[in-house]
Amino acid sequence: MRQAFIAGTGLTAFGRFEGENTLDLMSRAARQALADAGLERGQVDGLVTGYSTAMPHLMMATLFAEHFGLRPSYANALQLGGATGAALVMLAKLLVQSGQCERVLVVAGENRLTNQGGRDQAIQTLAQVGHATQEVPFGATIPGYYALLAGQYLARTGATGADLAAIAVHMRRHAIETEGAHVTAPLTVEEALASRPIAEPLRLADCCPISDGAAAFVISAAPSEQGAVRIAGAGQAHRHQHVSMATEWENFGAADAADRAFAEAGIGRDAIEVLGIYDSFTVTLAMLLEETGFAPRGQAGRRIAEGAHAVDALPLNTHGGLLSYGHPGVAGGMAHLVEVTRQMQRRAGARQVPGPARAGYVHADGGVLSAHVGLVLATDRG
Repeated sequence: MRQAFIAGTGLTAFGRFEGENTLDLMSRAARQALADAGLERGQVDGLVTGYSTAMPHLMMATLFAEHFGLRPSYANALQLGGATGAALVMLAKLLVQSGQCERVLVVAGENRLTNQGGRDQAIQTLAQVGHATQEVPFGATIPGYYALLAGQYLARTGATGADLAAIAVHMRRHAIETEGAHVTAPLTVEEALASRPIAEPLRLADCCPISDGAAAFVISAAPSEQGAVRIAGAGQAHRHQHVSMATEWENFGAADAADRAFAEAGIGRDAIEVLGIYDSFTVTLAMLLEETGFAPRGQAGRRIAEGAHAVDALPLNTHGGLLSYGHPGVAGGMAHLVEVTRQMQRRAGARQVPGPARAGYVHADGGVLSAHVGLVLATDRG
């Protein structure tokens, strides 16, 4: 079977970019990815994009193709919330492996922060992932939904607010070293615990910022000259849409997606040397890290505080994650994959991990732990 490689990556800074709309930001990241892959626009025969809350459009893929000057033989746009970016890469992998395409541009981004209506509009739009009759009418928001999960998580596992705060501090420490990160002010556990309440038990430090930004990849049948990172395995799982309909606390779907990705890759979790795990809230990362098998139940935050995910151990979200690098929608989750790829190619600059990083795992979550996509990466050429 043909292999699919990450041949190029592109990532803008995340933050506030007045005057740049969705297509502007997507174009910036796409140019970077093509330059990184050493390709011209005419060499792209596939295009897959995400959605934009700042520029809703029924045909985002063809809209961007027209704007950017592409004439692909295949184009598609997906919507799986925060899992969209990883799902786009999984789709691009399948297109390349099947022979449908040779080089697929994956791109997403938006001006979620500076769009007219800004942060408030984004919060209102995102809240609509809730159940139309059982959740949304009661004024729930995304922080509110995850606060329900956090309350259950703390009560069921015995973890504490300080354990969650340790996750926020870990992300901030990495963001301080990352050019282009949205939030870089130093943060301690005490400061995180003292930050203002957003939705109990979640505080401001437990929540990602809303950002502008974009990310892009070129997925190709040919490896990158920068370093051959192969998409060795991919898996999805969808066990519920609405958190009020979730029936199994021990498995929201993350374990299923990870198991499928590792089965396809033919390697175990013990081979993984760098991680990129979705972290829209501190509790998101804690639950995903534990469910995917990289931390014991209830101990993710405690283990992070003890150094289990330091750069010389099993590095995690070395760019600062959604919690500090930022979150402009679909591109937020894609930044995890950009970072893991660059770590594996040994192109992470001052953040470069000392170990070999021959295999990586990236996990993305959409909705309220509703949609899961896991990707296993390897540096061999298959």
